[in-house]
Amino acid sequence: MNKPLPVVVLISGRGSNLEAILDAIADGELPVEIRAVISNRPNAAGLQRPALLGIRTIVIDHACYASRRAFEAVLQTTIDAFEPDLLVLAGFMRILAPEFVSHYRGRILNIHPSLLPEFPGLNTHQRVLDAGKRESGATVHFVTPEMDGGPAVLQARVPVIVNDDAGLLASRILEQEHRILPMAIRWFAEGRLRLDATGGVIFDGAALKRPRILLPEAQEPT
Repeated sequence: MNKPLPVVVLISGRGSNLEAILDAIADGELPVEIRAVISNRPNAAGLQRPALLGIRTIVIDHACYASRRAFEAVLQTTIDAFEPDLLVLAGFMRILAPEFVSHYRGRILNIHPSLLPEFPGLNTHQRVLDAGKRESGATVHFVTPEMDGGPAVLQARVPVIVNDDAGLLASRILEQEHRILPMAIRWFAEGRLRLDATGGVIFDGAALKRPRILLPEAQEPT
């Protein structure tokens, strides 16, 4: 690519996945330009580093709007002003309406802390432990109107260890999130990854039948 891919990132909290993206850009590993970081929470700690780097940071507080439609109308207008080719949900804790998602069809990636399609939604780590699972992980997927239901692109698998609690498991999975989200964004930026007209994932010119898998000790996914 001659030019970095224009990206807008949405966050709600501390922004650790955003930090991983910024680190990959700084290391020359990610050919993207973050044009804006937008938070729906005014006290989101994740706004601090991009602001220091001169990246535009914006707060659109969902609590200030009477309805989700009103909030998303402002959010969409704000995003579109930056003309992104990709929208990244990096810990954005809001369910988006089908109309909003459709507007960015094939241009939204999300990171979720489980091996989707298992354990969509919230409180994933405790639910994994309660179910007695021996393995968990994280998933990067294209966003579709179904919550956490879009096609998975890349997953990292993390074993559940004896005496794990939700916090310990979450911390190990978060380390892997920081690996796979920049990797999937790079694939998209390089033109290797896209969503086709039928909603299937195309990777390196062929249909991706299952998500690529990155193991904790591996450098490249299988």
